[in-house]
Amino acid sequence: MTLQIKSLEQYNDVYKRSIEDPEGFWAEQGETFKWRKKWDKTLEWDFRKPDIKWFLGGKLNITENCLDRHLETRGDQVAIIWEPNNPDAPVKKYTYKELHAEVCKAANGLKAMGIGKGDRVCFYMPMVPELAIGILACARVGAIHSVVFAGFSATALADRIKDATCKVVICSDYNNRGAKNIPVKTVVDEAMTMGCDSIETVLVHRNTGGVVEWNSDLDQWWHEVIDNQSTDCEAEEMDAEDMLFILYTSGSTGKPKGVVHTCGGYMVYTTFSFKNVFQYNDGDIYWCTADIGWITGHSYIVYGPLAAGATTIMFEGIPTYPDAGRFWQVCEKHKVNQFYTAPTAIRALMAKGDQYVEGHDLSDLKTLGSVGEPINEEAWSWYNKKIGKGNCPIVDTWWQTETGGILITPLPNITDTKPCYASYPMPGIQPVLLDSDGNLVEGNNVEGLLAVKFPWPSMLRTTYGDHQRCKNTYFAMFDNHYFTGDGARRDEDGRYRIIGRVDDVINVSGHRMGTAEVENAINEHPNVVESAVVGYPHDIKGQGIYAYVIINQVVEDVDAFRKEVIKVVRREIGPIAKPDIIQIVSGLPKTRSGKIMRRILRKVASSDTSNLGDVSTLLNPEVVQEIIDNALV
Repeated sequence: MTLQIKSLEQYNDVYKRSIEDPEGFWAEQGETFKWRKKWDKTLEWDFRKPDIKWFLGGKLNITENCLDRHLETRGDQVAIIWEPNNPDAPVKKYTYKELHAEVCKAANGLKAMGIGKGDRVCFYMPMVPELAIGILACARVGAIHSVVFAGFSATALADRIKDATCKVVICSDYNNRGAKNIPVKTVVDEAMTMGCDSIETVLVHRNTGGVVEWNSDLDQWWHEVIDNQSTDCEAEEMDAEDMLFILYTSGSTGKPKGVVHTCGGYMVYTTFSFKNVFQYNDGDIYWCTADIGWITGHSYIVYGPLAAGATTIMFEGIPTYPDAGRFWQVCEKHKVNQFYTAPTAIRALMAKGDQYVEGHDLSDLKTLGSVGEPINEEAWSWYNKKIGKGNCPIVDTWWQTETGGILITPLPNITDTKPCYASYPMPGIQPVLLDSDGNLVEGNNVEGLLAVKFPWPSMLRTTYGDHQRCKNTYFAMFDNHYFTGDGARRDEDGRYRIIGRVDDVINVSGHRMGTAEVENAINEHPNVVESAVVGYPHDIKGQGIYAYVIINQVVEDVDAFRKEVIKVVRREIGPIAKPDIIQIVSGLPKTRSGKIMRRILRKVASSDTSNLGDVSTLLNPEVVQEIIDNALV
């Protein structure tokens, strides 16, 4: 069984041991899994190349650890609960036996299409069970999956297919999302006209049964290829360092950046972190609301929970359909114990009003989680009070696509929690704060650039097809360190607070402040739903503060409102942080994972809108022009 920490004293002991003898510690964690052949050496690493290898010479298949090893002891336990977009539609439940059978059928279907070890398979699918089944089928035959969120544009999809030279795209006909029925295959068809010459087959899952264009040379139906396959499929033997998947980060300028994760270390770390961060116990029902198109879905809907033998929920819908009570209705319906979502969703639901929470029985909740960005204090407090009723610790998790798993977080009912703080490093994680010259910033009550000085099993190995880019992006800034790109503060007790991306730190008259900090203050105003803050060139201060603000109710006197916001910021942080410009907007440009594209907002604030990059992949591209048209510079 994977080690599960149960007390603060144990956390301190385990953390100390994991730092003093990391190889011994991770070898112990690795021992709890099923290996075809045990590794010869636990770790070899050199951040300067970079070259990181865990469990060298170990042979395994991750699906044997997610599925086969559970069949004897928990074959009849539910592995995946699928909650459909329409609350009146039937829920699907897959036991470990049933999921194993479905994955084997899909794996045999992939083999029938000529897909084998090392081939790349692109997924462009909604949150249907076949997506989880499909990526596990890839892992079973040794193919490398690359999931692209089924909301990206055809151009973005084509770019990712071409970069990974995928042989197959697996998609659905349509995607049920809220009240919409979104054509998915149409986007794939368009991408196929953009030079995706490596694609041999488009495999289409009949999700809604809607009419689709059909290319008989390229297209095949999922049900025709997979439904009649055998439910037995021998898993391909993989090396611990063989590629498991490529996942493209959501930067919208330049060539997409394919983060590569490998089989052994990723499996060990995601399972260990899942069990500990969420304190998952047998019989619990766990729900992460993310999309599998993002790393959160890979690590904490599919691989981590299934390797741990958990029951994990996949949710097809959106938080506000049919109304803003949907999340809480699902929590009540399935008696959810651990709930993991994004601050964007929390803020959106908070703005809709408490009436959507009231009347739902949330008494089964034990742990609440937050992921994707630092959660502001107002949202943290609402989440704590209204959803957790003050009884559920909030794990404000910090990690990245590149880290593979959660690196800094409270552990529920073990370490303390503090609003806006990701808090403490996980065992085996050695974060440091550095100044811009790479010198160590020691002690507490300090801030600096967040780096990690020692490898952990689930960290990225390269960027696909461009190792130099991996080195330049993550390992060149500071010698022999992984640089996260984030600034952070360490408080008097050693808790970490993520200030924001380094380019999201504003220097006003020599004072460095994180945009998140200013946004938290602005969001304290009762009529502010959400805000985004950027720096812009200022003749006197070097940088001024430009705030984009979404309001709850229309204001008659805009000047009076701006003065109120400034007053709140002065109160929360001090006069140095008061915004110079406040623009009221109807929305903020966001990626599909809910991250605000401050790069675009910085360009608008700097009166430089000549090259905004590809905005078509944004959640709401139409808001960009509105912001430009009403800019106050």
